[in-house]
Amino acid sequence: MESTLQLVCGAKKLDRDRGIAELQRLVNDADPPGLERLETALTSLLRSQNSQTSWEKRQGVLLGSKQVVAHEWSSETFCTQLRLYAIHSLNDEEARVRLAAGEVLGALCKRCGPEVYQSVYELIHDGVKNNLERIPMSDRSQGERESATTLMEKLAVQHERGGGVTAEQIFHDTAGWKNLETWMKCLEAVINGCGPRFLPYITQDLLDLIFQTLNHTNRFVRETGYYVTSSLVSCSSSRDESDVMEVCCELTGDNPVLQYGEQLSEHLADGLADNWSQVRMAGSVATRNFLVSLPNDETRERFYPLLLPRLCLNRYYVAEGVRTYSQRTWQQVVGANGKLLVEANIQSVVDYYISQSDADNHAVREAACACIAELGSKINQDIVRPYVSSLLEGLLDCFKDDSWPVRDAACIACGKFVNCFPVESRPSMEVLYPLFFANLADNIPSVRQGAAVALCNVSKAYGEDASTLLLGRIKDGIAGLKNQTATAEKYNDLEKGPVTFGVAKRLRDNDVELHSDNQMYSCGSLAPKMGRGSKREGGCMDHKFRRPTEPWEICDGCILLLSELSSESSLSAAIGTILPSVAETTRNQSYTQHIQLLETICKQLPAIAKNIGKRYFKPCLEAFLDPIFYALSCDNALTSSAASLCLIEIGKYLGPNILKGRVEQHNPNYLNQLLANHCAAPL
Repeated sequence: MESTLQLVCGAKKLDRDRGIAELQRLVNDADPPGLERLETALTSLLRSQNSQTSWEKRQGVLLGSKQVVAHEWSSETFCTQLRLYAIHSLNDEEARVRLAAGEVLGALCKRCGPEVYQSVYELIHDGVKNNLERIPMSDRSQGERESATTLMEKLAVQHERGGGVTAEQIFHDTAGWKNLETWMKCLEAVINGCGPRFLPYITQDLLDLIFQTLNHTNRFVRETGYYVTSSLVSCSSSRDESDVMEVCCELTGDNPVLQYGEQLSEHLADGLADNWSQVRMAGSVATRNFLVSLPNDETRERFYPLLLPRLCLNRYYVAEGVRTYSQRTWQQVVGANGKLLVEANIQSVVDYYISQSDADNHAVREAACACIAELGSKINQDIVRPYVSSLLEGLLDCFKDDSWPVRDAACIACGKFVNCFPVESRPSMEVLYPLFFANLADNIPSVRQGAAVALCNVSKAYGEDASTLLLGRIKDGIAGLKNQTATAEKYNDLEKGPVTFGVAKRLRDNDVELHSDNQMYSCGSLAPKMGRGSKREGGCMDHKFRRPTEPWEICDGCILLLSELSSESSLSAAIGTILPSVAETTRNQSYTQHIQLLETICKQLPAIAKNIGKRYFKPCLEAFLDPIFYALSCDNALTSSAASLCLIEIGKYLGPNILKGRVEQHNPNYLNQLLANHCAAPL
């Protein structure tokens, strides 16, 4: 036992963790006399603590004692002594000791009941309340003043152009908040320890205190506040409804989670829409626990107009943790009734989606576009139809965004809306067509692909009128490749590095003069709203984060569109007449990016062949053989792989012997490459 306690109080975390694990085994295997010896040894250690004792030892004694009080045979005397020491340690200068003291009080609440909470309520309440505001600089120690001043100087360069967020505000939002977080963690541990027995102690006074943390300027405080709220609302989900009401009726006569449900839901809604992903995640945890804690579906419906739209949007949020957690929450809370609930709350859902399409955070705008697209494709069209014009207006605003993922999401969403609501969308087509074509020629390949999918939906919606326009656009784009210069740069004036937050950087973005007294971004969450063209920039272009489009990129987008349109059987003959000009584009190999264009052709050709049928594809096959085998032998691995898969798929579609015969007739020298690629039967 002595060696175990030495490890528990060791200077190294690895030793303390191992000591706690060994002590846990000792407690589990102990008989009453053995447990009493452990209590005696720990009591001696508790009494020996003083200001000269290392924080590691102070933390170790607390965590070790926590294991003992969790045992049903632990004595009241030891629990009382430990409670007094834990209360004293709540003001320890070391945060890890304060956190351990909070955990001990939580364990004591579980062991002895809410009487422990009653004895420390005022202390915790005052600890949270007194730390909600920062200590004035003049009242801090010399070391604290120097540290804060240094950080403030670093943040001074983060002012927004023309005034806005100050360095002091950023400091308050991002820096640590001294003891407040540990006091909140202590409250969380106490609530978790009491469980359902804490319900009678949920009062307006306590909620007002917690709500202050949820509205706090500091994101770490808000995050901790939502986890405390999560513990609070979970109290009524630990038992069935009758048991919960029995506990509540002891003092209040009602379930306080329901009694204060409107207030809780309003603050949970704020958490679900917080600009910081960590806070949004904490709000998502609290919201799930709140909804799960409610006794039945009828009770939940009271809060759906406020919470449901936010839960919906977070299923598409860019942060993976928030996204996956929200998807599971949706399945757990609404199950198979999600569509019906959205339809029942359609006004609230539409209003929220439109507001979020104008949010400051580009990741939120992207999620809003995906959600609007989902409305058009999954919800009863008669229910959505009255809101189509408003939803399209929000999408059009996002279509002019500076962030390419937002433009891409808006483009795809607009395509789905046009296909689902062609009559209502027709008045917007004059504005939409130029935007679709701009994305079709975008510098980002995935944006071009998204535009091709969207324009295919337009063709399905408007039939021959649209398809004639699009095929003409394709012919012009393919013919325009002749204007491609031999010295084209892939990134032109953009920085040769990875794109950050979906926005490409220009070469001078690291120029010191361009960054003096400007705002800095942190994890994308503080990124301000980027200009979206005429609505906010006084008529300026919305391309400031994009370089001028190259002819090969326009041609690439047109080939992607051609592939999408080939799925319409009525266009097979017209597409067959365009294929020879597509093959002709591969002859221009004077620019560096001809490899990328060739890769696109190899990827799309099998799909085009299957869609238009053998009748229209076979006459064009030989025109593509030279470029395909050129791509197969090139040094670019992606292009070579695309060519290999292209031959395999075409061989499967036409038959391996037919493909081999066509290749042999065109150029017998290609046969060895064809056989090596497993695209034909051996000779």
